[in-house]
Amino acid sequence: MTATTDGSTGALPPRAAAASDIHSETPLAAGVHEAAERAARRATDFLLARQDPAGWWKGDLETNVTMDAEDLLLRQFLGIRDEKTTQAAALFIRGEQRDDGTWATFYGGPGELSTTIEAYVALRLAGDAPDAPHMAKASAWIRDQGGIAASRVFTRIWLALFGWWKWEDLPELPPELIYFPTWVPLNIYDFGCWARQTIVPLTIVSAKRPVRPAPFPLDELHTDPANPNPPKPLAPMRSWDGAFQRLDKALHQLRKVAPRRLRKAAMNTAARWIIERQENDGCWGGIQPPAVYSIIALHLLGYDLQHPVVREGLASLDRFAVWREDGARMIEACQSPVWDTCLATIALVDAGLPADHPQLVKAADWMLGEEIVRPGDWAVRRPQLPPGGWAFEFHNDNYPDIDDTAEVVLALRRVRHPEPERMERAIGRGVRWNLGMQSRNGAWGAFDVDNTSPFPNRLPFCDFGEVIDPPSADVTAHVVEMLAVEGLAHDPRTRRGIAWLLAEQEPNGAWFGRWGVNYVYGTGSVVPALTAAGLPGSHPAIRRAVAWLESVQNEDGGWGEDLRSYKYAEEWSGKGASTASQTAWALMALLAAGERESKAVERGIEWLATTQRPDGSWDEPYFTGTGFPWDFSINYHLYRQVFPLTALGRFLHGEPFAGKATVPATEAEGSG
Repeated sequence: MTATTDGSTGALPPRAAAASDIHSETPLAAGVHEAAERAARRATDFLLARQDPAGWWKGDLETNVTMDAEDLLLRQFLGIRDEKTTQAAALFIRGEQRDDGTWATFYGGPGELSTTIEAYVALRLAGDAPDAPHMAKASAWIRDQGGIAASRVFTRIWLALFGWWKWEDLPELPPELIYFPTWVPLNIYDFGCWARQTIVPLTIVSAKRPVRPAPFPLDELHTDPANPNPPKPLAPMRSWDGAFQRLDKALHQLRKVAPRRLRKAAMNTAARWIIERQENDGCWGGIQPPAVYSIIALHLLGYDLQHPVVREGLASLDRFAVWREDGARMIEACQSPVWDTCLATIALVDAGLPADHPQLVKAADWMLGEEIVRPGDWAVRRPQLPPGGWAFEFHNDNYPDIDDTAEVVLALRRVRHPEPERMERAIGRGVRWNLGMQSRNGAWGAFDVDNTSPFPNRLPFCDFGEVIDPPSADVTAHVVEMLAVEGLAHDPRTRRGIAWLLAEQEPNGAWFGRWGVNYVYGTGSVVPALTAAGLPGSHPAIRRAVAWLESVQNEDGGWGEDLRSYKYAEEWSGKGASTASQTAWALMALLAAGERESKAVERGIEWLATTQRPDGSWDEPYFTGTGFPWDFSINYHLYRQVFPLTALGRFLHGEPFAGKATVPATEAEGSG
């Protein structure tokens, strides 16, 4: 049942069932509306055919070859690397190399030094000779960029495991960090959950400083093999960078005098922390990096490979492998079944699938079974808040996330389930948990409350991307939209979220996208949320957003944005090759703003219809998701399907909850 703002309830009205007939004529021959209907039918059939029998959807989650390289390095370190796995990984890594000999972190992106170094070392493990043309080209480029010494800390940690780099030339990470109370700066809960799960095991690795015999030298990756790491000048003492550089030097000295008993106790405490957070399937947090470092850390403390914790951890890593038809093996950094399933459910209902369709009910059943009903690390900051959220992955009870919880609630609200009371209880818990995770500024982060300490990003160790989890416009928008649908548009907590969103609008009318690329994603998330909460399409903030979206529409009618917009916003904001997912985000915003009859919407719908494949899918090699803006990019293979279908459905049928909320006239007339 759907809660409305007047306190009544009512299920979503039934819609026309999807048809399976595929027409052969040109999509636009019968007009834009007919083309949209045809494209929506094809996309619906394509998506329904790919649901798992258990009820979930999951597309491949593609990142970059460091996942594959580090998987081989882990196996080399543990002595379990086998030829089949090595050659399958090497086949994938070679296939990702660019013409200039480098590897990038996203499709069409520039070569990236650390990624190229790790890929090169992995291919050396696979037997590729350093004088082979593709290897020589890579090593020459690496030297031109400053060699190993210029790479990120994490790359040099992997190399230090084999003596290719000196541990003493790495930033110190003391295990005693585990003892810092939450009120002390740089305690582990000042870090975002992904960084926290990685840093705790790395404190053990840093303390142990293991070295396995290197299978070959890497002199060709140094600018000067005789002096691979020349000293670098310190930043000014009065700067933050200078202060933390000197702190790191002090920690290196402290290592020499730290009481051994205290250090051993700290490592054992860290090990207990790690083991307590292992999931039922053996993984840690449902993501690859913490699992890799946790296995290494525990192994260094004496846990052998047959110990249940280590054995199940290794087995979980195997489940991140995607074997392709050509024999290549790609490692997913994470898996996204909850996210994919709730987005697929929203898309199918919005496109006209009946709310009680058996496959939607099965999807709802699966999502209900994935609800997290025990406290996790989030409870450190919210000890009195009852649990009730959803995570992103198959198994991740320690770290439900606010974004998934909001979208799951929006998905469940669209389904007419035979057990409505069960649905209501789960939705109620999810809404309560999301409200309880609101940060002080009125917005929402992804996993934690007020995870905004300025110190973690300053550490010399933390050069691998975002290590904190501040509130973002896209997550806040999804929560606001969900609260509006739940009849809470006028709740003071919702209004604080709306006020924060309005204040965060960029001067050009867009919103920054933290978890999707980038301003198109942020704007495509915020505008539907604001209108769902009752702001009219005439609101100045929405008019500015519409004007910006229209100004960045590509000549072909689609929208696209390159990941370079995170680094060079003025040049790349809203600019890039048209993609199915980004075109859909722009359309979702424009449709929410009341622009259904506009030329921009018509051209966008035409682009989706004409670029759809005969089987109902879209091609999208571009990366439109992010783990860390710029530093770690993601191609969600299901984005190209669920978001276009959602946009087509809303073009054809409108938004299912439109008109449920209104705002006072004084707020509606505000300038934002």
